[in-house]
Amino acid sequence: MLYSSTYISPLGRLFLESDGQVLTGLKNGFAQQQIKHTNVSASDDQNLFCIQKTKEWLDIYFSGKNPSFVPPLALSGTDFQKEVWKLLLQIPYGKLVTYGELASQIAQERGLKSMSAQAVGGAVGANPIAIIVPCHRVIGKNNNLVGYAGGLSFKSKLLQLEKIPVSSLIMPQKSRFLDMTCDAFDNTL
Repeated sequence: MLYSSTYISPLGRLFLESDGQVLTGLKNGFAQQQIKHTNVSASDDQNLFCIQKTKEWLDIYFSGKNPSFVPPLALSGTDFQKEVWKLLLQIPYGKLVTYGELASQIAQERGLKSMSAQAVGGAVGANPIAIIVPCHRVIGKNNNLVGYAGGLSFKSKLLQLEKIPVSSLIMPQKSRFLDMTCDAFDNTL
């Protein structure tokens, strides 16, 4: 059985999903359509330990602090996606990496000459647990602010919350790119 809950953040409503034991999804309103909701009463899902811990983590995060724990979660995806998401969890609070840097790290770990930054971007864009698995800390080459399933405005606000100077990042010129996922970008990764 799936459980869902909402969290009202300073940046808007967040949608949480759980299997009853661990967090399985976290999206903002823009990306919420990616979560499959099952209706349950608010009292049922509010009392789940994983939902309580996730909301505690979010309270700390949105107060401008780095939470010292990760709530119980499970990432469901391909082996490659899980490999990328594991790297995302290692990105320090307040720091940025590029899709290319992640691709290089995976290539090195696999003993390969190179890895496609676009493939990494696709995996980053499929991240089911936003914010906690910090896909918002990944940018394109040359400081390009690209790719976020929740929209670039939301990504920018998360980076600002972490005291990352977004004024040094380059926003896409065409507005049609502002709310697309990572895998939509070929030359900016």
